[in-house]
Amino acid sequence: MTDQTADRSTTTPAPTETDVTVVGAGPTGLLLAGDLAAAGLRVTVVERRPPERSNLTRAFGVHARTLELLDARDLADELVARGTPITGLRLFRRLSLDLSRLASRFPYLLIAPQYEVERLLERRARAAGADFRYGTELRGLRQDAGSVTAELRDEHGAGTELRSRYLVGTDGMRSSVRQSLGLPFPGVSAIRSILLADVRLDQEPENLLTVNGTGRAFAFIAPFGDGWYRVMGWRRDRTQPDDRPVDLDEVREVARQALGTDYGMRDARWLSRFHSDERQVPEYRRGRVFLAGDAAHVHSPAGGQGMNTGLQDAANLSWKLVAALRNHAPDPDGLLDTYHSERHPVGAQVVRSSGAIVRLAMAHTPLERLIRALATSFLNAARPAADKAMGMISGTGLSYGAPRGAHRLTGRRAPDLSLREGRLYELLRRGEFVLVAPDGADPEPPSAPGTVARAHWRDANRSAVLVRPDGYIAWARD
Repeated sequence: MTDQTADRSTTTPAPTETDVTVVGAGPTGLLLAGDLAAAGLRVTVVERRPPERSNLTRAFGVHARTLELLDARDLADELVARGTPITGLRLFRRLSLDLSRLASRFPYLLIAPQYEVERLLERRARAAGADFRYGTELRGLRQDAGSVTAELRDEHGAGTELRSRYLVGTDGMRSSVRQSLGLPFPGVSAIRSILLADVRLDQEPENLLTVNGTGRAFAFIAPFGDGWYRVMGWRRDRTQPDDRPVDLDEVREVARQALGTDYGMRDARWLSRFHSDERQVPEYRRGRVFLAGDAAHVHSPAGGQGMNTGLQDAANLSWKLVAALRNHAPDPDGLLDTYHSERHPVGAQVVRSSGAIVRLAMAHTPLERLIRALATSFLNAARPAADKAMGMISGTGLSYGAPRGAHRLTGRRAPDLSLREGRLYELLRRGEFVLVAPDGADPEPPSAPGTVARAHWRDANRSAVLVRPDGYIAWARD
């Protein structure tokens, strides 16, 4: 150990410095880097992959709450123009969910591949001045009271060090950051040998989003909008290792068992096999290091909540890091601690809800099928329950805990209010808090850890609300 340390000291250049190091250039890391750079901070993004983007990706669904966050960054409309909106979901051939009932500017699920989301977010981050280091991997890290030092190795094998005030690991399920911290990642492998394929179809499915489970198998089909379809499937009696090659005939057979037809699948451009884990790290923060996205939580693909949850992690953390680094917060450590206290329960809820959906799809005993039938019948008949389920999956129904005695709106998501100064989410593009008050009123909310823009209701509303940069209500008064 002593010899290795001495060798590194003679071959590694002196550390370069930045405000925040982001490890991982997936959607979570790119949104975070863009927010920090837009606030004028020095940001370095470290990514072990080369800069070329693949057009093959597992994530492809963007939910309403995520589109709202992208709207607050002036990216949503461009993404919507490239995607395919789906307003209705039909699950298990009997449960119908009407997404057009969502109280959002985006009342649908947008089918848009992850690489399109990444393209927009990286463009924004680069334009704001973020520094990217592709082909560079994290080898270790150490931290003290005032900084974090990342030990890096570039594509040529050369070692470098990068010192920053904070470091965020957004580097996926096998996170090097999480492993360097020595944090556990408890959980289970929920489903093994899930098939994934991108194919063309001779026959167009009856519904834009097709999903069903029979107990022996389940399958899912969704369009990319360009003639290609994403297919995922699983068979109870056909569990294989992840590295076992996939044949298109195997995918066709799963679809026929679960859906009754394979819709004439052909011309597969991607075939893969993977397993689905349900895991969550117990701490989202360790000193000056944070975890977000799949580095902090993974779950089943049911509900399409993975990429969306990671992007919402980033939106929650970014403004808090800005406030801490710009000395806007009277208690920066306390503010940064709220990242874990707010986002860890959300991650746990997503693990539970996605797991419940996939277990309903896998139901095969008479009792399990009865439970699924009762659950789907209840949601079909009880509109408030269905609306709540859609709010949880889409993210529009999620809220954060509020202190005792706080106003009933505190911690809730703010809808896109129409104000005299414009739409709320257009005003949030400045990265500031927004105080909305009646005309002629000048309320004084508790001090905000950042600059506050003032706006006014278009109507006779007499309430005052202070909206955080991530679109949640920090304070309200009637």
